[in-house]
Amino acid sequence: MQYRKDRNGNALSILGYGCMRFTRKGNGIDLPKTEQELLAAYRAGVNYFDTAYIYPGSEAAVGEIFERNGLRDKVNLATKLPQYLIGNRAALDRYFDEELSRLRTDHVDYYLMHHLTDVAMWEKLKQVGILSWIAEKKASGAIRNIGFSYHGNTENFLRIQDDYDWDFCQIQYNYLDEVAQAGKKGLQAAYAKGIAVMIMEPLRGGKLVNMLPEKAKAAMRESGRGWSPAEWGLRWLYNQPEVTVVLSGMNSLEMVQANCRTASEAEAGAFTDADFETLEKVKAAIREKERVGCTGCRYCMPCPKGVDIPGIFRCWNTMYTESKSEGRSQFIQTVGLTREPAFASQCIRCGKCEQHCPQGISIRDKLQEADRDLRPLPYKLAIGAARAFMFRKPKRR
Repeated sequence: MQYRKDRNGNALSILGYGCMRFTRKGNGIDLPKTEQELLAAYRAGVNYFDTAYIYPGSEAAVGEIFERNGLRDKVNLATKLPQYLIGNRAALDRYFDEELSRLRTDHVDYYLMHHLTDVAMWEKLKQVGILSWIAEKKASGAIRNIGFSYHGNTENFLRIQDDYDWDFCQIQYNYLDEVAQAGKKGLQAAYAKGIAVMIMEPLRGGKLVNMLPEKAKAAMRESGRGWSPAEWGLRWLYNQPEVTVVLSGMNSLEMVQANCRTASEAEAGAFTDADFETLEKVKAAIREKERVGCTGCRYCMPCPKGVDIPGIFRCWNTMYTESKSEGRSQFIQTVGLTREPAFASQCIRCGKCEQHCPQGISIRDKLQEADRDLRPLPYKLAIGAARAFMFRKPKRR
């Protein structure tokens, strides 16, 4: 296992254990199987384990397994504040204390503000006293490192990152998402500030393994590397020194063993020109099913009416390269739940965007098509309800 240090000098395994996808049995987690997998990862050198309040049964399972095997003080444990449920200062302690109880510990090594999609969510937490609360918890040792997980656009990521002295952050990032969400720009900005970066969805929830077109798999085989699709995705991330930890939701011993082997071999800067060329072929094969040839260059931006043109097109393409539900899910997170609306329906057809598009896309027409696909009536209603909930005014104590 290889390790990279965070800003405080802690050596973290470059492979982290994502605890969201434990195997389930009946109405709960298959504890014996999960315990076997967690212990195998620990013995192979994994020392970073990531869970969250809303992962059903995960915190309790991790707490029980670590306590039974005497591992709590031998690993770095990360979990998350369900910030979307916080309405007042008292709720901060209520949820945190519940998490400590589930995890059977008196401290959390890496604590995150969960699922921020817009700077407004961070501002809302500040209004209920999050800054003094964090200071108190860090001073007492109940929280060792503070960070946030993120699912919005790059601009909001940079604003949140610059607004506080974070120890670490967690972003979705993989070879298909270089310009999506925080993206490579966010990754490099965090690294420049000394903020450790934990990567989630390195394989798009397994889609960069299980849903690759045959042409993409052929390109990998023809490279001569002998790497599996999962290994290609993980090695691409490890090649970047800005990446601190890559989280993988492992739910089989075979997966644990394979990923640990990769994490013991892969090094930053090891990718060759031929390796990058192979992944370009893979991406081209995936994108053959796209609906619009947007490269995410952002020359069309800013839109005078606030429409997130590249964000909308990326989600629309995902509907056809992966699945309709995945594309719409990403749309809700990165476009639908920003404080300032960014919907295609805001377009006034001024044409400014098309004047700057190097791909010659009929942006105004394509936005209308994308909006119909991404926001059928049930999704419009769901997004409206979610916005009303997430951007409600916090209560005073």
